[in-house]
Amino acid sequence: GVMIRPYLNGFTIAFNVSQPSTWQPYVDSMHHFLAAYDDKVQEEKNIECVPGQYFIQGGSDSEEKKACQFKRSLLQNCSGIQDPTFGYSRGQPCILLKMNKIIGYRPGAGVPVSVECKVQKGNESHLRSVDFYPGNGTFDLMYYPYYGKFTHVNYTSPLVAMHFTDVQRNYLVPIQCSLNGKGIINDLNSDRFLGRIIFTLSIGK
Repeated sequence: GVMIRPYLNGFTIAFNVSQPSTWQPYVDSMHHFLAAYDDKVQEEKNIECVPGQYFIQGGSDSEEKKACQFKRSLLQNCSGIQDPTFGYSRGQPCILLKMNKIIGYRPGAGVPVSVECKVQKGNESHLRSVDFYPGNGTFDLMYYPYYGKFTHVNYTSPLVAMHFTDVQRNYLVPIQCSLNGKGIINDLNSDRFLGRIIFTLSIGK
């Protein structure tokens, strides 16, 4: 399962660029959510890990586990650091994607899970470009497995930021973002949230 942030009024993100009151709540929600990812907070609480491999920890089940740093600066243009409006003030909104936590899960069978987005139905040219951070929009293996909230107390879920830099204005654009990786199911009609998420962007001038 996956979830998005900001998540305020269900799965529609609608605002007018020229009216800050319509997009400020999304921006505030993003800053609030990312506070736990502040670089200083992560440096104090968590350790630097080796990218590209699972972080398997031994010891007894009740022993406290270390957690890998995920700093908001990794989200680059979607970190809210250089642009505190996350692109909303320019009609280029950032949306964060987060996988649900599953104890012991090692996604992708040794290959990082990646994210892709497309128009769910309708005119494909309404979504002309999306940038992904960090890197090329992957969940690094070092954040897995998750050992559960009792022992993995400082665990910080990795994020992928999707920066919608060129979306058709003044339209309802339904977007589907899917996880791609070994063992991930993302095409079950009966479950819209398994391995994918569907939401609508409505960006007015």
